[in-house]
Amino acid sequence: MATETTKTFLSIGRRKTATARIRLTNGTGKIVVNGKPASEYFKAEDFTRAALSPLDTSKMKDQLDITIRANGGGLNGQAGAVRLGIARAIEKMDSELRSPLKKDGHLRRDPRSRERKKSGQPGARKRFQFSKR
Repeated sequence: MATETTKTFLSIGRRKTATARIRLTNGTGKIVVNGKPASEYFKAEDFTRAALSPLDTSKMKDQLDITIRANGGGLNGQAGAVRLGIARAIEKMDSELRSPLKKDGHLRRDPRSRERKKSGQPGARKRFQFSKR
């Protein structure tokens, strides 16, 4: 009895305060995010398109099954984290795809995050109204 072993590639993507753990295997193009289909989880089509853009770049949309555990942040941050995680997993799977993924900016971790609130101010940068007298 021959057992076929399918390789699984794991990676992590982060953006803002969101984290996405990616499990990528060969398959038929089934993408599940936190137990739901990707298009159902990311309510806006823009988020779905952004999250799955590395698959378009690598032209592997119907060849991979992807299971994603996303948490923290909002849907926008999670979509960015998923994008980075998928790109990293595809790069692990086939190192020749690094160049096109990098060229399209999929392998860059977006460093922008929320600035902390300072004491004596209502927000990070905004000040309370100044009164001279």
